[in-house]
Amino acid sequence: MRRLDDGPVHVILRSLMDIINKTKKPLRIPLPGGKKLFLGPGKTGQVTAKALQHPPLVKLIEAGDVESDGATATRQGGGANKAGHATGPRHGATGAMRQSGDR
Repeated sequence: MRRLDDGPVHVILRSLMDIINKTKKPLRIPLPGGKKLFLGPGKTGQVTAKALQHPPLVKLIEAGDVESDGATATRQGGGANKAGHATGPRHGATGAMRQSGDR
């Protein structure tokens, strides 16, 4: 019997930090590259370590509106979800659409 973790699995570790909205209003947090993270009151989001150095986000952290909660690592591809099905890229997929309908 082969486990999902036996074969070559491409693991990308990206250092992500949890941030928490400490205000009672929704926030639009500016991120590098012109992107924005929308956080509801008391909600948590994840940003990269690079995003924590972005001046507008630093300003929000210093003001106490947002709290940084530490680093977490995410694993992309190859894992299994609770149902036991493989997640991530499928092996042998060609990228071509499957035909359906009348031929």
